[in-house]
Amino acid sequence: MNPHAAQPTSLLAFAHSLWRHRLLIRQMTRREVIGRYQGSFLGLGWSFLNPLLMLCVYTFVFSVVFKARWGVAPEGGEESRSMFAIVLFVGMIVHTLFAEILNRAPGLIIGNVNYVKKVVFPLEILPVVSTGAALFHALVSLMVWLLAYWLFIGTPDWQVLLFPVVMLPLVVLALGLAWFLASLGVFLRDVGQTVTIVTTIMMFLAPVFFPVDSLPEEFRPLIMANPITFIIEQARGVLIRGQLPDFVGLFWYFAAASIVMWAGFAWFQKTRKGFSDVL
Repeated sequence: MNPHAAQPTSLLAFAHSLWRHRLLIRQMTRREVIGRYQGSFLGLGWSFLNPLLMLCVYTFVFSVVFKARWGVAPEGGEESRSMFAIVLFVGMIVHTLFAEILNRAPGLIIGNVNYVKKVVFPLEILPVVSTGAALFHALVSLMVWLLAYWLFIGTPDWQVLLFPVVMLPLVVLALGLAWFLASLGVFLRDVGQTVTIVTTIMMFLAPVFFPVDSLPEEFRPLIMANPITFIIEQARGVLIRGQLPDFVGLFWYFAAASIVMWAGFAWFQKTRKGFSDVL
C-alpha cells in the first residue's frame, strides 16, 4: 500500500474496513483497556473502583456538605440524600464518555508513529479502538450507577434498557469528531490542550450539576446548544424518570451526527497521506 495514495472516503468504505478488521479492533480495544491498568495491584478492578469512589464523593459533597436537592422525588416521596448524586452521576457518565473520546483523539496518531511509518496499518480504526475503550468504561460506570440506584431507590424501570439507544447518536458524533481531531493533532500539536479545555467548559455548560429548569430563561439556549445536553436529559429520562426517549429528537440528532461522522472520516482519509511526512 502506498501511504501517499488517496484513500476511500465513503461510509461504505468505512463499514468495509470495520468488518474486515473487526478482530484487530477487538484485540486492540482489549489491549487498550487492560494496558491502562497494567502493573497495578487491582488491575481491571480500578475500572470499577474509580466510578464507585466518585459516586461516593458526589453523594457526600452535594447531599451532605452542600445539602443540594435536584427536585426529583421517586414515587412522589421525599427526595433522598443520595438522589442528587444519582441524578448527577448520569450526567457524568455521558460527559465522561464524550470527553474521553475527544481528549484522546489528538494524540492517537502521534502516539502510534510506528503504525504510520513502518507498518501497513489501517489507521482509520485507531479512533474506533479508542471509542471502544471509552464505551467499556462507560458500561462499568453504568453498572455502578445501577447498583447505587438499586440500593438507595429500588428496582429501576424497564426503560433503562433503552439507554444504549439514547447514547448511540452521541457515540456516532464523538467518533466523527475523533477522526477530525486525530488528523488535526498531527499538524497542530496545540489541539490536545485546546480540546481538554473545551471539554471541561462543556461539562459546566451542560446540565451535569444542575437541572435546565433552574436556569434563567435567557441562558437556556446556550445550554441547549451544548451537544451533550440533549443526551443527558434523555438519559435521565430513561434511567431515573422511567420515560420513553424522544425518538424524533434522537433521530434528527443521529442524522446530524452521521453527517459529522462521514465528514470526520473523509477528512481523516484525505489528510492521512501527509502523516508520514510530518511525523
